[in-house]
Amino acid sequence: MKPNNNSIYNLFCDEGCIFMNAKRTYKECNLCLFGVPYDGTTSFRPGARFGPSAIREVSQGIETYCPQLNLDLEDINFTDLGSLKIGYGAPEPVIIKIQETTKKIYQLGIKQLMLGGEHSITAGAIKALIEKYPDLILLQLDAHADLRDTWLGTRHSHACVMKRSLELLPSEKVFQLGIRSGTQEEFKELRESERLIEFQPGQPAINLQKALDPMLGKPIYLTLDLDWFDPSILPGTGTPEPGGFFWNDFAAVIDILINHNLIGADIVELAPNIDSSGISSILAAKVTRSLIMLLNK
Repeated sequence: MKPNNNSIYNLFCDEGCIFMNAKRTYKECNLCLFGVPYDGTTSFRPGARFGPSAIREVSQGIETYCPQLNLDLEDINFTDLGSLKIGYGAPEPVIIKIQETTKKIYQLGIKQLMLGGEHSITAGAIKALIEKYPDLILLQLDAHADLRDTWLGTRHSHACVMKRSLELLPSEKVFQLGIRSGTQEEFKELRESERLIEFQPGQPAINLQKALDPMLGKPIYLTLDLDWFDPSILPGTGTPEPGGFFWNDFAAVIDILINHNLIGADIVELAPNIDSSGISSILAAKVTRSLIMLLNK
């Protein structure tokens, strides 16, 4: 039974499925996951608000054991708090709610993994974590640069999330891996700033390793937009972009991150309603499993 004297539970709705092997209480856990079912600034195909529920539902169909990491979720104590109670209007109140929630979670000595929802939600977590970790490193896996200052009338669009993050973090502490879509201006900024880490499908992640080696021991936050994957294996996303990455490429990134201090992460932009096969949700659930294991270090 959940403790009644702790307000953290009042922030979440815990109805529906739970991610496999998770607990509903954070007692004896050093890691929590929660959903943020928000897609209010979606600019192409909506549906990311259904992502957290879909990941939980299909998680029951995958193994708890990860052969790459040689770890099993049955040996990890983690909690699924449910989905954050939010409105469905403007993004600003949602981002503030995430910031406040993240701050409370880390005050409890727990790391977090957010399941989106659209990419705008990352800014709330970064705002909270930069207070606790002044030397925070941000690593973005994404098809898109997300460096617009405004998009469709808001500065907090999913297309602006890295621009907002760069208002909080110095450019040299932000790394953007394998970006393949954006405006000419965005790519000019990426290349001039040297934040863009070149990475090609099927190749070793050598450039990522070189970029992160000097950051060994520093706190790293990973934001993973699922459109980073090629739409042939993950069609269920709002803004699919051909020429993307595959599971072995993600495994190569994991092999590098296992040597670093991952203190938080989010997985965003799964739109399960677009993919009737459910394969996109299954891939997202496997990504979730891997990140739970890395965060539990």
